[in-house]
Amino acid sequence: MSHPPEAAALSRPVPSRAQLFLAFLGIAMSGFGGVLPWARRMLVERRGWLSGAEFTDVLGLCQFLPGPNIVNVSIAVGSRFHGLGGALAALSGLLGGPVALMCVAGALYARFGGHGAVRQIFAGVAAAAAGLIVAMAVKMAVPLVRERPLEAVPIALAGFVLVGLLRWPLVWVLPPLLAAGMAVAWWRRG
Repeated sequence: MSHPPEAAALSRPVPSRAQLFLAFLGIAMSGFGGVLPWARRMLVERRGWLSGAEFTDVLGLCQFLPGPNIVNVSIAVGSRFHGLGGALAALSGLLGGPVALMCVAGALYARFGGHGAVRQIFAGVAAAAAGLIVAMAVKMAVPLVRERPLEAVPIALAGFVLVGLLRWPLVWVLPPLLAAGMAVAWWRRG
């Protein structure tokens, strides 16, 4: 027996502010160079606070807003569960550990950054981060293509061509793609 999405959302655990802080601290300290894959894993797969579709919706909104996506995600998720206090808890977890770590790393890099081995380590970390972002994109794309192929495929391809190949600024591409997505969704409902 399948339950409507609203019933599934009501049966999910509601994190405390402390759990939000610790979860986003864990996300921030786990992913160097890009934490969105870790955020999805933590919020959807490990904690079950959001469904995959809810995460995709939150991320889509947060990509449209100004500022770093993961910062916007932390604020949106924290606010969803505990308003301003939850948003501050999630944001503090996301930023606190990395700020302290980067102060230490910056001091070490200032001292040892000229060594070839250090540059090679950073190149390896960058490659791993790129791989994580590609893996997350595939995880998010597969359900969208299965569930809504008429909406997802043309819009995703248009975004890829315009931003990825033609190098158009994202600020020019997002509004028309958002309008197209809304029009297709409205047409499908009507």
